[in-house]
Amino acid sequence: MAINKIAVIVGSLRKESFSRKMANTLIETAPGNLKMEIVEIGALQMYNEDLDLNPPAEYTEFRNKIKRYDGLLFITPEYNRSVPAVLKNALDVGSRPYGQNVWNGKPGAVMSISIGGIGGFGANHHLRQTLVVLNIPTMPQPEAYIGNIAELFDDTGKLISESVRGYISKFMKAYEVWIGTNVKRH
Repeated sequence: MAINKIAVIVGSLRKESFSRKMANTLIETAPGNLKMEIVEIGALQMYNEDLDLNPPAEYTEFRNKIKRYDGLLFITPEYNRSVPAVLKNALDVGSRPYGQNVWNGKPGAVMSISIGGIGGFGANHHLRQTLVVLNIPTMPQPEAYIGNIAELFDDTGKLISESVRGYISKFMKAYEVWIGTNVKRH
């Protein structure tokens, strides 16, 4: 069984963010053939095409790191019916310079979270629009919108909802199949 390396991109910078707690939960429950790790995006300065003439070290390091992964998993909160700027910035940095898109062809999935009941529906779909342009084949089902996130973790960051744990298990099994079907070996 091939081991697939998965970059987990967390769309929130807050140290105790619910997105990060969910990312850690997904990493803990990942099937054995998925080696998942969080790739930090907070140090990337805002994308500016002028910088590609002499890219900052963090751009180059980030791009090279993403190239080493077989697949992607995005976990994002919803800010104003969209994704946080830091996540969009990471997507922009990785897609440039033109013709050197490090995201290209890597299969992915999206999970959105929200303190409200809708579960980040707007962010999820806005992110999916961007992933299409970046040629990231994104798992269509099951869609993952986790609402009322503030009630789902204890003080230590552990998931306490058994129904959400069951859903996550189904999501991760589907993701495992999606990755296995869509990873392109070089």
